[in-house]
Amino acid sequence: MKIIKDFIDNESSSGIILIAVTILALILSNSALSGLYESFLHIPVEIRFGSLSIDKSLYHWVNDGLMAIFFLLIGLEVKREILQGHLSSVSQIALPGIAAIGGMVVPAAVYLYFNADSEVAVNGWAIPTATDIAFALGILSMLGKRVPVSLKIFLMALAIIDDLGAIVIIAIFYTSELSTLSITVAAAALSVLVVLNLLGVSKKAAFFVVGAVLWVSVLKSGVHATLAGVALAFTIPLSAIDEDNRQVSPLKEIEHSLHFWVAFFILPLFAFVNAGVNFQQISISQMSGAVPMGIIMGLFVGKQVGVFGFSWIAIKLNIANLPKDSSWLQLYGVSLLTGIGFTMSLFIVSLAFEDDSLFQYTDKLAILIGSLLSGVLGYAILRMGKSKSSE
Repeated sequence: MKIIKDFIDNESSSGIILIAVTILALILSNSALSGLYESFLHIPVEIRFGSLSIDKSLYHWVNDGLMAIFFLLIGLEVKREILQGHLSSVSQIALPGIAAIGGMVVPAAVYLYFNADSEVAVNGWAIPTATDIAFALGILSMLGKRVPVSLKIFLMALAIIDDLGAIVIIAIFYTSELSTLSITVAAAALSVLVVLNLLGVSKKAAFFVVGAVLWVSVLKSGVHATLAGVALAFTIPLSAIDEDNRQVSPLKEIEHSLHFWVAFFILPLFAFVNAGVNFQQISISQMSGAVPMGIIMGLFVGKQVGVFGFSWIAIKLNIANLPKDSSWLQLYGVSLLTGIGFTMSLFIVSLAFEDDSLFQYTDKLAILIGSLLSGVLGYAILRMGKSKSSE
């Protein structure tokens, strides 16, 4: 339970920081400092090794580089939960798994309802399918004992499955033309990582060195670079024997080390460079367009209907049980919180619409609005409810 507690505590604290940096980004982008903010995003950063060079703006380094570390952490969490955590049995995975499916299918359907007739806009169908676990758990932490631990674990498991779904979506639907040479190098690097795993190598440095080769090759291949982080995570051993003949867990050690940096540096920096929307350039009529309305309704309506609706069906059919010490009202409140897409939705929107100005930034503002509505109403509903264990 300590791992779960540490996870929840870290993500909750990160949620508060995410709110602060988002507000800061919005202030900067809507003030006389907007030019300075834009200049910061486009600072050129180049790394060169002989003829191999990676030349990107700071904005792209954050989205393609630092977010690969974020996805490495997600991959480690998914692997651990599947092997020995709250996703390790059918009974444990049933409710969050079914709820996560509903939380992806229904929001996507809502978005497509608004945008099915636009060849360009339809590419954003996955934007409202995401859940930001940092914000969601941050809100739960503010409610204290009003929310039972079982619901927090349910939300955490659901968000992890949701992230796994996002990984699959990115791999299948947001991959550009492939480079045969880079794909070959990536496959070779991945094969080496698998061999290291099978040999029970405990040296974390060995995985990181080969993982760096994997990331560069994936970045150059046309597949989104963040997937390299997930692939690396799945090859890191959960347990191994070190040179002193002691049993160690490279996976848990790396996961523990990464939590702080992801929660308090990577995600806040990502939010800062992606959340800056200039309201002065957006009108109410623009916000009533198909893309922003599809995102807002997908997050705020689609998420709660999908998660709560699929959960209700699963429980009524005796496929799963209502989380211990919780009520239907509390389950509905948590379902609302899954509509906080924020960081994951902002990440997907950067893949779906590579030109930030394509929809005059209404897509990003829609993510903020949909997430805010979901968070506020979810908090209010959960504030009304009361945990059975606290009665």
